[in-house]
Amino acid sequence: MNACAESLHAQASADDVDLLHRARATRVYDVAIESALDAAPLLSTRLGIEVLLKREDQQAVFSFKLRGAYNRMAQLDANERARGVIAASAGNHAQGVALAAKKLEIRAAIVMPVTAPEVKVDAVRRLGDKFVDVVLAGDSYSDAQAAAQRLHVEHRSTLVHPFDDADVIAGQATVGLEILRQRPRDLAAVFVPIGGGGLAAGVAGVIKQLRPEVAVIGVQAADSDAMARSLQANMHIELADVGLFADGTAVKKIGARTFELCRRHLDGIVRVDTDAICAAIRDIYGETRSVPEPAGALALAGLKQYASAHADIGGALVAIVSGANMNFDRLRFVAERAEVGEQREAVFAVTIPEERGSFRRFCAALGRHAITEFNYRIGDTQRAHLFVGVRIGGGGERHALIEAFHAQGFAVLDLTDDELAKQHLRHMIGGRSSLAHDERLYRFEFPERPGALTRFLGCMHPDWNISLFHYRNQGADYGRILVGIQVRRDGEIALHRFLATLGYPCIDESANPAYRLLLCA
Repeated sequence: MNACAESLHAQASADDVDLLHRARATRVYDVAIESALDAAPLLSTRLGIEVLLKREDQQAVFSFKLRGAYNRMAQLDANERARGVIAASAGNHAQGVALAAKKLEIRAAIVMPVTAPEVKVDAVRRLGDKFVDVVLAGDSYSDAQAAAQRLHVEHRSTLVHPFDDADVIAGQATVGLEILRQRPRDLAAVFVPIGGGGLAAGVAGVIKQLRPEVAVIGVQAADSDAMARSLQANMHIELADVGLFADGTAVKKIGARTFELCRRHLDGIVRVDTDAICAAIRDIYGETRSVPEPAGALALAGLKQYASAHADIGGALVAIVSGANMNFDRLRFVAERAEVGEQREAVFAVTIPEERGSFRRFCAALGRHAITEFNYRIGDTQRAHLFVGVRIGGGGERHALIEAFHAQGFAVLDLTDDELAKQHLRHMIGGRSSLAHDERLYRFEFPERPGALTRFLGCMHPDWNISLFHYRNQGADYGRILVGIQVRRDGEIALHRFLATLGYPCIDESANPAYRLLLCA
């Protein structure tokens, strides 16, 4: 090892020792409890490995975030307290800052994105009482952070960063210390959700010093994976956009401190999709009768994915349930997608002859499987197109059903992984029309916030007729709109120019096989 490498290694070791010292000396238990490490017997039986849930949803603000926020603010001197603090947060850090502000009697301005769930915004105002002012700005945490930085410079108040701060990371690290105390042996891995990386950096940093044989695995939403990309590239990667379903981890750019600690100590990162998160929310509810928020179920989604890909795991697996600040109106979406995420529902478009006996043969092909959804409307004298959801016990049954349909001579299209079918077409079967000539189909997405749909409609070009329109509000997730626009071939260049200047991400679904089968004339 050369002198430069030795110096870097020594500095890293000193930083790790400092983190452990800070974590052990923290004042988080002025406001936090040592949360339970609960057994998950249903999951353990299903996965064939002992699963434990670290219940940070039991904290006073229903999230681990009060640990780091309070620890940072408790270190402020008299002058800093007099100037007050400012913070940016998607919601959970904000609640921790609000609680700390009230307990320590420090004025706080908290900037939250306009997409933050209402339950979190209301909780911040309630927890902070007269000590907190809430400012709504931007569509994501990163936008709110930029606004908070401007206010920090303007008012000279102390910035309480949600993850990239030594005292904040030390506060979150106490979760790792608790896990090691609560499970002193036979511990294989700990799964930690990652947004900016404060919890993962703290937990991994202390566990690897005290129990290096225990793996620490980060988990990220596939559409908010800044840490995973940064570690792969060995440099900071800033995302242009982030998904908002798991809003608690919707971070475009990770921290410098968290990057270094995660780079040194994480054993890997697992990415999971929205359906897997929804399935994990349902699993936690089944074990605890509590409902975590999407980011709160992220670690368990990753644990399940990891367990399915690894045999001979030598010990228990722990998932940190990081928060339970769930907006009620998201539950419909979660329930709808959890079945697919757990591979308990398959979705098909099946074409059968429009003749007597066909439906009976279709039912025979289903066997004893329960139908979860069925859509049909007559539109052809020769063929009937059915949209059907079927409850299954696993991926193998899905393929067996396809073979059963083929055996009856039915054409079948597997839509289980088709986002267009799951989001929109399942609600629009029967919409085929001979009048919808020259139709182009586009799927648009935009951050869901008050007035967003109205603004979108105001942007639509008046020269083309809208032949199809579908929209569903999904709580704090992205707003999704499906639009059919009638444009003759000589107008396509103008259409593409219009779409490029519209300002909303869009996907051309005109060639989507489900659309062409079920909706095209």
